[in-house]
Amino acid sequence: MNNGIGVIDSGVGGLSVAKEIMRQLPQESILYFGDTARCPYGPRPAEEVRSFTFQMITYLLRYRMKALVIACNTATAVVLQEIAQLATIPVIGVIDPGARTAIKETKTGAIGVIGTSGTIQSKAYEKALKRIHPSAEVYSYACPEFVPLVESGIPDRSKALQIVKDSLKPFSSLSIDTLILGCTHYPMLADLIQEVMGAEIRLINSAEETARELSVVLDYRGLLEEKTTEQRVKHKFFASGEFQVLREIASTFIKEPLDLQQVDISKEKVCTTSWTNL
Repeated sequence: MNNGIGVIDSGVGGLSVAKEIMRQLPQESILYFGDTARCPYGPRPAEEVRSFTFQMITYLLRYRMKALVIACNTATAVVLQEIAQLATIPVIGVIDPGARTAIKETKTGAIGVIGTSGTIQSKAYEKALKRIHPSAEVYSYACPEFVPLVESGIPDRSKALQIVKDSLKPFSSLSIDTLILGCTHYPMLADLIQEVMGAEIRLINSAEETARELSVVLDYRGLLEEKTTEQRVKHKFFASGEFQVLREIASTFIKEPLDLQQVDISKEKVCTTSWTNL
């Protein structure tokens, strides 16, 4: 396969990013790793998130990558800058693209952010938003039940809707006009979130914006794959644990069969000196 785009995530949420990359850059190959054995990352200590993220990247070093997308907001907040300094290929996170779009879309400057406990505690979105728009009003709340809900495959819509309603109650008294879905799992709940928040609230899907930024970066660096109709683009998907839910979600979300393998990376030895070739 041609040099692929690595996409790593704590579980199935990064499929929202992979889907957008496939849609916006259909000629590019994807190398996806979902750490389903150790999801979610949100409640975990930062050092543990760092270790797990490095193990995923180390495994993908077996393949040739032209770019790496950290499709997990928690991992982006913890290790994006460190990884970007170690790697020679473009490394893109999901926080800055979403923050920039939120600033562009908001009319009032009042922006809501929902994410995992780790992402919200890091204040990564607040910092990114304030860096661009210092007077922005940012209201951030963790929604710890969302990731397990998505990872379960959302078996009962009515129960899922109630979970979303309960989780978003803090916003009922706030006058925001824009809400950042600060976890790549959350776009899979977008219809429920929109129903609860109301049609007038603009939802910011970081997956779409991340894929758009990736396209710009690859184009600028002359790394875009030339379009061809002679050979079908091949993607590879890896999971560290149970992957049936990942396969089921992909079948409805991405709508194409996956070349999916289960890989145990818990013993993966990390040697960042080898990352100079990444």
